[in-house]
Amino acid sequence: MSRIARSLKIVQIALQYRLDLVALDLLGKRAPTWLRLLKFLPAPTLPRGVRLKEALVALGPIFVKLGQTLSTRRDMLPEDVADELAQLQDRVPPFPSAIAIASITAAFDAPPSEVFASFEALPVASASIAQVHRATLKSGEHVAVKVLRPGIRLQIEEDLALMKTTARWLAGLNEDGRRLRPVEVVAEFDSILHNELDLLLEAANASYLRQNFPQGTPRGELMIVPQVYWDYCRSTVLVTEWVTGIAINKIDELKAAGMDLKKLSRDGVELFFTQVFTDGYFHADMHPGNILVGTQGAQFNRYIALDFGIMGTLSDTDKHYLAHNFLAFFRKDYKAVAQLHIDSGWVPASTRVDELAMAVRACCEPFFNKPIKDISLGLVLMRLFDASRRFDVEIQPQLVLLQKTLLNTEGLGRMLNPDLDLWDTAQPILERWMKDQLGWPAFKKRLMSEAPKWAELLPELPRLLHESLARKPEIKNDARLEAMLAGMLAQQRSTRRWVWGLTALSLTLLAIVSALSYTLWHLAQVMAEAM
Repeated sequence: MSRIARSLKIVQIALQYRLDLVALDLLGKRAPTWLRLLKFLPAPTLPRGVRLKEALVALGPIFVKLGQTLSTRRDMLPEDVADELAQLQDRVPPFPSAIAIASITAAFDAPPSEVFASFEALPVASASIAQVHRATLKSGEHVAVKVLRPGIRLQIEEDLALMKTTARWLAGLNEDGRRLRPVEVVAEFDSILHNELDLLLEAANASYLRQNFPQGTPRGELMIVPQVYWDYCRSTVLVTEWVTGIAINKIDELKAAGMDLKKLSRDGVELFFTQVFTDGYFHADMHPGNILVGTQGAQFNRYIALDFGIMGTLSDTDKHYLAHNFLAFFRKDYKAVAQLHIDSGWVPASTRVDELAMAVRACCEPFFNKPIKDISLGLVLMRLFDASRRFDVEIQPQLVLLQKTLLNTEGLGRMLNPDLDLWDTAQPILERWMKDQLGWPAFKKRLMSEAPKWAELLPELPRLLHESLARKPEIKNDARLEAMLAGMLAQQRSTRRWVWGLTALSLTLLAIVSALSYTLWHLAQVMAEAM
């Protein structure tokens, strides 16, 4: 019943703000015919952008996040709509200060006046999940105090329940619905949102990201991550270092402050690929409300990241296939792209490589060697999505956040430097990463990290295999397995002899070198005395 009530509420808000007219304006001829049947409703008085923004706020945090994502794609939206949605990044209506003070008091068993040296009751920023107040610690540090919105968990649970119902319906609708894997995608979204509701997890995210970009190193030059004050963090309250800067989307202010926008655009691309392919851990909510550009001292013209509630992770396998895919794209090796999709299991093994390669070429070839102002990764992804239906490509839920972050990065690059060549900027970064991952230094590093495990495992392997065979009488007398075990034992003895032999040889060589060194040193002493 609660899902039905929520569904009716969504319909009521959509009609109240006449979102049907917004959809007709934005979709044009692609809009469903039934939307035109609602023209009998009263005409709206507010502009369409304002109506859409206020409707998303009324619908709740999930819909606000949708608006935040859309706001970064000015190339896909009319200017008036994009300007209004941009306000969702940090200007969502705040909740009363008295409630924020009550939440802090409950978290610390003391009012803010006792916890902090000073506390500003008026919030400085407000978003869909929480709002931020400025304060000063008793030790003198200026800090940002983030307070979770009251009742937010129940509201999100209701919307997630509705999304799960819709996902199950979509998955059962047809084969195309199943290929989209909506149930898994919503489950991924569920996990992300619940992580955002625990500010201790956000504190851990911020600390880990700060560790990946240590100040005073080349990596640290790419991004500044505020320090977390753990003694003041609770599940509903987060306290971090206070940072100042200009929001990344305020281009006129950045220019007036003397910022190098071209450098920022290049750094943004490098920042994205460094987080994704080197760390496998990336900030996945990089809309303009969460990114500042430093204006003071060592922070000048550098990115400052905020809000670490949504972070993306990639396994080594995902990183491997994605990096090879990107490089193959940059080199226009579409056959390699197709083969990688088959090898990774993203398309059925029976797929013909040449056919898939031609489909990918048709999607991507028109966009190469063009500045970012003349291309749209969103359009590329849409074309790839259309082509994927033909080849039964399965949507990868773990890559949904990556796609969102890539679109955000493109949107930022488009604002900062429309002439940026995304491919030329990204290719050397990826090639350097591939060299680090696949070259001799990487092999030696992995060998050294795995050596202790093998040293521990190899001596026990014959015993473990023998015990396994002993527990399986039906294969105990298998001659092939007996021969394999005997071979392994012989190999172990041979390996042990080699190890001892090499050790003895090394010690002998060391003794010879030491003796020669001593002889030469003694000879030099005698010659020095003779002179």
